[in-house]
Formats: sequence, C-alpha cells, structure tokens
Amino acid sequence: MRTIVLIGLVGFAAQLVDGSLGMAYGVTTTTLLLAIGTNPAAASATVHLAEIGTTLVSGVSHWKFGNVDWKVVRRIAIPGAIGAFLGATILSKLSTEAAAPIMAIILLLLGVYILVRFTFSGIPRHNLGKPLRKRFLGPLGFVAGFVDATGGGGWGPVGTPAILASGRLEPRKVIGSIDTSEFIIALAASLGFLLSLGSQGINFAWVGAILVGGVLAAPIAAWLVRHIPPRLLGASVGGLIVLTNTRSLFRSDLLDVPQPVQTGVYALIVVAWAAAFAYSLRQYLRDRDHESSDAISALRESREIEVAAAADADPDRSRV
Repeated sequence: MRTIVLIGLVGFAAQLVDGSLGMAYGVTTTTLLLAIGTNPAAASATVHLAEIGTTLVSGVSHWKFGNVDWKVVRRIAIPGAIGAFLGATILSKLSTEAAAPIMAIILLLLGVYILVRFTFSGIPRHNLGKPLRKRFLGPLGFVAGFVDATGGGGWGPVGTPAILASGRLEPRKVIGSIDTSEFIIALAASLGFLLSLGSQGINFAWVGAILVGGVLAAPIAAWLVRHIPPRLLGASVGGLIVLTNTRSLFRSDLLDVPQPVQTGVYALIVVAWAAAFAYSLRQYLRDRDHESSDAISALRESREIEVAAAADADPDRSRV
C-alpha cells in the first residue's frame, strides 16, 4: 500500500510539472519504475496506459483555459501516433540504448538554446503568429512519438523545445497543444505495447495509482501555465531540458565520468539555471513596470485629448 501511495504522489508531481512545462511526465514516472526493477518495455507500457487518462484530463483542462492551438494538435498528433506505435513495437523486441546518447546531445543543445533565448531575449516575437507548417510538424511528431515510446518519455522534451524555438506560438499554447496531442500518442503507444507484450509485466495497480495522481494534478497544471509569465516559463523549460539530458548523457555508455565530477556539473547547472531564472524574473518585472507606465501615460494623454476636444466644442465652458 505504501508503494502504491508513493507511486500516486509521483504521478501527481510528474503531471504537475508536465502540465506546467510541457514535459517530464514520462521521464519521471519511468525512472521510478525502472528503479524498482521493472523492465524497460513494461515500464514504458505502464506509463503510457496511465497517460491515456491523465493526458485526456490535461487536454480538456488546457482547452478550457484556452491553451490549445487545434491546428498544431491535428498536424502533429497523427504522425506522432504512427511513431509511437512503431516505437512501442520495436522496444518490445530490442534495446534502443545506443540511440539515447545521440538524442540526449540534440536535446541538450536545444535546451541551452531555449534557456539562453528566453533568459536574455524574452518571448520570441519576430515569428509570433506565423503558422507552423505541416512539413515541420509532421516529422517532428513522428520522431517525438518514436522517442516517447522507446524511451518511456520524450513527447514533451522533443516537441516542446522544437516548437518553442520556432517562436511562432506563445509558450502556454505550445505546452497546451503538446499536452493535448499526447493523448493520441499514449493511446497509440499503449496499443503497440499490448499487441506486442500482452499484459506481461504490467502492474495495473501501479497504472491506477499513476493515473489518479495525474488526474488530480492536471487541472492545477493547466491553470498554472495560463498564469505563469511566458518569459519565466521559457527559462524554466530550458533549464529542465539541460538538466535532464545532462543526466541522460552521464547515465549512458558514451561518457565515463566520475561521480564527484557529475555532482559538480549538476551543481553548476542548477546554479546557472537559478541565476537565469532570477535574471528573467528581474527583466520581467522591469518590463511589466514599463508597460504599466506606458499604459498610464497613454491614458493620461487620451484624457487630455478628450478635455481639449470638449473645450473646442464648448469655448464658454472652457473659460469657466
């Protein structure tokens, strides 16, 4: 019972992070299941079965709060579902550990880009409002779906930073659209696992615990993403990607780094992430104050124009 409660709390925390930042649900829950001895295919299957429920609730919540761009969902979900089904089928038959370091390097570089861009430049606006093309979203969805199924998580870490980097969609809608489309991905991956594995190795009590925790957190996360300033949200996403994928690289066979060095690198990343977030917060507050001052000045100017117009219309009143 204690294990079930712990897994439920992890599901709650993972969905709170995922629904707010657009990633980390699968990575968090799969890591826990692997740590307690579940084989990779069964762990990924367990997470994706739970995600069917959590992503449905999360998608509805994001839709209610206006965080979803349905054109993006339509264009990315179907290729993503194909990739997820294929990835689930392959994972059931072989290991994909060799591809993990390469993907971690790509994501790490993308994370650094997002962190730097949002920290020092704020919201990318030069492309904001321009449509995201099918030729970009289709391949992105397929790769993200494949990585998600084979790695037990990856739909958010691949999809969210790539769309954020385009600068064509505001952060809350990127996260809402990615979370909403993930329902289709979870459904396709679960179907692939069930057809290949059956129910072998899947603990349905754990599925239920993860599901309940995630369902409880989904509406809270959807509310948070609407109210967190986009600049802070972008800095948070970038730091999370850097930290997560640095850890993935250290855990792979590509690098043989002593534990003390790993600890030092983690500490350095956390300090840099905190400094970037603090800088973003300071810049956000400064920009907000400037916008408030500009709004007050505009209101005052508008009022002066109205008074002048009234005086011109009634000269006798102006003399009084």
